[in-house]
Amino acid sequence: MPSRVSHIAPATGDPAVQGSGLRSDAESNRRRILDTARALFVSRGIDVPMATIARHAGVGVATLYRRFPTREALVTAVFSDEFAACSAIVDDALADEDAWRGFRRTIESVCASQAHDRGFNDAFLSSFPHAVGFERERLRIEDGFAEVVRRAKAAGRLRLDFDVSDLTLVFMANRGVIGDAATAPAASRRLVAHLLRSFEAGRAEPARPLPPPAALGLGRPYPAREG
Repeated sequence: MPSRVSHIAPATGDPAVQGSGLRSDAESNRRRILDTARALFVSRGIDVPMATIARHAGVGVATLYRRFPTREALVTAVFSDEFAACSAIVDDALADEDAWRGFRRTIESVCASQAHDRGFNDAFLSSFPHAVGFERERLRIEDGFAEVVRRAKAAGRLRLDFDVSDLTLVFMANRGVIGDAATAPAASRRLVAHLLRSFEAGRAEPARPLPPPAALGLGRPYPAREG
């Protein structure tokens, strides 16, 4: 699992300092900032102003920036658990001896996660080129996705003209059907089932060739990598 960027101050000998490394009031502020930021990211998107986050969290802007010097640092901290879960999905797929099953479960699991947490989806598909911790997490996941695709092709189960950047199209399409929380899980599952059926190689009726892939990465316009 990739290392996480820590924004927690080092522990001291002060008895007021808690086990987390922050004084109790500072830890309370940090937790409130994270909870508030998550709620606002989900409801308004990750471009919500930092001053708005500070105001809703009941802290000063200076306090917010002491804890999280950049928006990228805040986003990484807010969604650290989701990044870890996404990494675990990829790791499980790569550990599966059945390459097609690993590919299928990767798409099913990530899209199910999207249906339950749109805020993380927005964060994952956004580009923060200067956020070292954020990029390290995402690049590791992207490389894992590319290997999952490569293995499924090598096993003869995934059509050869599937491009790793097509995963971005899958996630974008899935995002389009999860606007209504009441119907999102069912709509997502049905969409994914249709897509997986079209991606599978070796079906009775030969699939028509796909158009060339767009130069899409997970949130960045660069040529996709496949290993």
